[in-house]
Amino acid sequence: MNKLRLVLSIVFTGVLLSSFTAHAQKEDYSNLLKAQVTSTKINDSNFLVINLRNEEGWHTYWENPGDSGLATEFEFKDQGDKIVLEMVEWPTPHKFIEKGDIQTFGHKNDYSYFFYLNNQFKNSDNFQVHLKYLICRDICIPQEKIIKGTFSDGKFSSSQNEITISESEIVERFNNLPRKRTLPTYLNITLTQHGDDMALFYNITGEGQKLKRAQNILTPYTTSPFTFKREKIYQDKKGNHYGSFMMDWDGAYLEPEYPLPEDGNFKEPITFKFVFNDPVTNESYRVDYEVASFGKNGESFSSFYKTLTPVDNTQKKVDSKVMNNQSGSSLPYFLLMAFIGGLILNIMPCVLPVISLKLFGLIKHSKESRGRIFKHNLFYSLGVMATFVALAAAIVGLKASGEQVGWGFQLQSPLFVSLMVFVIFIMALNLFGLFEFKTPGGSTLGNVEIRNTYSGDFISGVLATILSTPCSAPFLGTALTFAFSESTLNIFLIFLFIGLGLSAPFLLTGFFPALIRFLPKPGMWMEHVKKLLGLTLILTVVWLLDVYSALVGSAVAMMYIKSALVFTFFFFYMRKKMTKKVYATILVLIPTLYLGYTSVTTPLNTSGSGNSLIEDKKREGLEWVKWTEDAMNQRINEKKLTFIDFTARWCITCKVNEKLVINTDSFKEMVDENNVDLLLGDWTKKDEHIGRWLKSQGMVGVPAYFVIDDKGNLIKLGETISLSEVKKALGVN
Repeated sequence: MNKLRLVLSIVFTGVLLSSFTAHAQKEDYSNLLKAQVTSTKINDSNFLVINLRNEEGWHTYWENPGDSGLATEFEFKDQGDKIVLEMVEWPTPHKFIEKGDIQTFGHKNDYSYFFYLNNQFKNSDNFQVHLKYLICRDICIPQEKIIKGTFSDGKFSSSQNEITISESEIVERFNNLPRKRTLPTYLNITLTQHGDDMALFYNITGEGQKLKRAQNILTPYTTSPFTFKREKIYQDKKGNHYGSFMMDWDGAYLEPEYPLPEDGNFKEPITFKFVFNDPVTNESYRVDYEVASFGKNGESFSSFYKTLTPVDNTQKKVDSKVMNNQSGSSLPYFLLMAFIGGLILNIMPCVLPVISLKLFGLIKHSKESRGRIFKHNLFYSLGVMATFVALAAAIVGLKASGEQVGWGFQLQSPLFVSLMVFVIFIMALNLFGLFEFKTPGGSTLGNVEIRNTYSGDFISGVLATILSTPCSAPFLGTALTFAFSESTLNIFLIFLFIGLGLSAPFLLTGFFPALIRFLPKPGMWMEHVKKLLGLTLILTVVWLLDVYSALVGSAVAMMYIKSALVFTFFFFYMRKKMTKKVYATILVLIPTLYLGYTSVTTPLNTSGSGNSLIEDKKREGLEWVKWTEDAMNQRINEKKLTFIDFTARWCITCKVNEKLVINTDSFKEMVDENNVDLLLGDWTKKDEHIGRWLKSQGMVGVPAYFVIDDKGNLIKLGETISLSEVKKALGVN
């Protein structure tokens, strides 16, 4: 039986490590940007769509790249011949302040380009899209990407696509393009000469103006023969915004030369195009400003602007050396937070079943020598540390491949959850005495002889670590947020210190075995405790089955896994009472059923999660609405009182907060009396939108709670909440 335990230990650890690192890829330049070319029909018009995804921290360039950079180029060929497709609009750009105080405009994360299609591409067996782009972070790398495919009945398909974007997401991106609108009456623009240069001044009137963080109000398209410099923003005492651009006149470099008209009248009217991040409506759209002549009173505008208050709307990129120095100086603090967070995990509900088993083992070992007690606890701690190293390695690998990962990410994998169901179910059967299989850190059941169970101690540490990840303890969120945004070395250091915190009580008893004396002495009571611990593990299995059901969304898969559990039970219960032939039959049925239900699960990369969790929470008497960034921004603009809950089925801390706060009558009364909207972000399945947004808010997992107050402010509450904290943030009684 010792050999069987050793084999299971090796197999389980191997599967664990392989499941963590399966998606890790070696970073190379071609993976910095991934593409999908497809086609779609929107509002009776056909479009070719180029969906792009940049690796975290990298960006490409907009039509007007700014101080530096090159705009992305598109070339199309049909049957080898070059063709021209008209772009609908460039996606709304982001503003970047790069090293050397260089301002650029471009795109990051996920975005799409749309081109009008005509009927000539109804059918084509040789269509080619050629992308030329510059992708930058601390360095800029010129790259090309060619995607070939075919049109069939007007639909484009390609085997070279690297990502898949849902049709609903494509339509949403199309609707969010900065479409042309009439210049609003509250936006006034003036072009004038300013000394030897040109300048453009504007002002915006209207109440409740709110700037988009780190974005221009007006982002200019390339307009020959002008070159725009930096936008400067000002504000008066009434909250109205003013802005100015200094500009170079490049007519002298044209062929033929076009000198600046002395009389202020252009040969032909010039049309300036801008993306207008409207601070009145908080929308982004395109506006055109056509001008036939310019004034010569730029100095008077400048004198007036000096009476206004400058607005710093930049978000400069911190130099990497400065960032590293700051990280280095604060690293001991975050390591301390990681250690304390790991220590607190020992009393979190998700870890208690396995921690209880380990404590059970400590009681049994209490009469052993100091050296053997130390070894038992050391092997348990090694299991903890090894698993945290595996988690850190998986996170580093997934980050390198551009994946969005957070705390507890492995519980978004149906395969991993199903493996945990069987491991914990077998441990429960062991505790109920259905077979003589040594408990982690314990002895053979029904035999008081203490044997060497170091491999069991190691497995116990592995399981304690895995079951700790659905919990977010106090102090842990601070350390994890730092770790997930830091270098590879710091990720490993943070995770190692979390592991040290989780294993600290057992390392302490290893060095000071006398502490075990404070625990109850061995006796018959332990037989009853075994059954209680077995029950806690069965409840853990029930919880994991609920998580698995939410991940796969398949009644057939649930039928398979439940059948496999039934046969697993009979395998151990009747193994000594059956003939070898029947015993072998059941032994074959278990892996057959296992392979059957894993084959009908939803794909591991299924993005987003449905409304099943929302429907479950609605039955508690609260009207939840699915969280999207648009839904949240709408409520911010409307200054609507809103409570936002990011949760998951596998998150134990979430369930504790729900029980103590969210599902209480007091919370429901507060929601009803103050007409508070409720938004729910379900992270049970992998959802890159939620993961990316949480990361932007300094959060790397769930639970995460936010509120929107009556001034439109988004307020972060953190991982744990109380009703008084929620009321205070909302500004209600």
